[in-house]
Amino acid sequence: MTWQNRRRFVAGMGAAFAAAATGTLSLAVRAAMGPDDKFDLVIKGGELLDPGQGLHAKRDLGMRYGRIEAIEADIPATRALRVLDASGRIVIPGLVDLHSHVYPYGSAIGIPADELIPFQGTTTMVSAGDAGANNFAAFRRYVMAQTRTRLYAFVHIANIGLSGFPEPELYHLGFAQPEAAAKAVAENADIAIGVKVRMSENVIANAGIEPLKRAIRACEIAGGGAKVMCHIGGVATPELMSQILDMLRAGDILTHCFSGFPNNAGKFTNIVQEGKLLPAALAAKKRGVIFDIGHGGGSFDFTVAEAAMQQGCMPDTISSDIHVFSGNSPGMPYLTWVMSKFMALGFTLEQVVQMATAVPARIINRLPKLGTLQVGAPADATLIEVVQGAVEFVDTRDNKRQGKAYIKPVQAVLSGVPFGRPYQSPFSVR
Repeated sequence: MTWQNRRRFVAGMGAAFAAAATGTLSLAVRAAMGPDDKFDLVIKGGELLDPGQGLHAKRDLGMRYGRIEAIEADIPATRALRVLDASGRIVIPGLVDLHSHVYPYGSAIGIPADELIPFQGTTTMVSAGDAGANNFAAFRRYVMAQTRTRLYAFVHIANIGLSGFPEPELYHLGFAQPEAAAKAVAENADIAIGVKVRMSENVIANAGIEPLKRAIRACEIAGGGAKVMCHIGGVATPELMSQILDMLRAGDILTHCFSGFPNNAGKFTNIVQEGKLLPAALAAKKRGVIFDIGHGGGSFDFTVAEAAMQQGCMPDTISSDIHVFSGNSPGMPYLTWVMSKFMALGFTLEQVVQMATAVPARIINRLPKLGTLQVGAPADATLIEVVQGAVEFVDTRDNKRQGKAYIKPVQAVLSGVPFGRPYQSPFSVR
């Protein structure tokens, strides 16, 4: 079997296995629910907000066999094996964090995904290049397999991933091996979305556009719609920043899109320079490049965001870039807090929920109806409160903005099993 045929075979088998394992096969193969059957869990009394289906109303959610089985005005408690009282809370689709670092023990920056539930209510998280080809199997076997949170990943173009942090992984370009990265993506097609590359000067030194070229090449070899996630912030020169924007393909992801981080010489070389949006940024946006926030500990600047948005470059997805260092920073880049910052910038609750649920779920594109509360969707939900009152937000460059409310995560449900009470028995079959 040729390498290309083998790659296509593995990708196809991975997708089929994922469908079988997650219950996404035809509804005909699922047991019909009789009038006396009980839901595994009913989330009762909450205000459902699902922008993906235009739903904003008080409804009960019935969950069974890891799927959303019913959305009704009132599901009697007698029809539930367990009831989660959502009175006074807003129930949204399980939050999806497109850029996070959840490979503990494999790098110096990873946090166990399940530990983040109280702080941001995420049910799906994407590891943004924590692992490269040399250590991706360990992420899959020893971290993903023992984590309740649903995990996906970008494979780092550097075969060592971020295991050498804080040492830069791409000062030595010998680590950037397109064929190895492609093989890791193709052989893990059920969870690997594509390839991550960091293009900051403090990561690639004088390598220019070459690391991005290799990441794109790896995606081309892997096939299957593999995407590049390209990290910016402190790019070496304005010219290189424009080159990066010009090279990204439709569907690729520009993360830290509103970074204000300077290059090694202290110069600002990001998508907004001297208050002006680079023409290449607007062209990339129009071409279909995904603009992702990736707040982190040094990668979100209110002044860049405001200038870019005023000049026609809106974000597509809100993500945290949460890791052990950013989580300790004043900007507090927990996903719900970052969403709250965009509410302070004028976005509605519906808009920020959409950018942290349905939109990143479509980019992941591995599980039908992920990021929604539709019947047949994975039984994932996040319970939140919108706390009204004056609040101050700070970015990663000490710029401050005032808000009128913030989103507080209360509880999360993954595949119909709550984190915390009520417990089910057996605790989980997943």
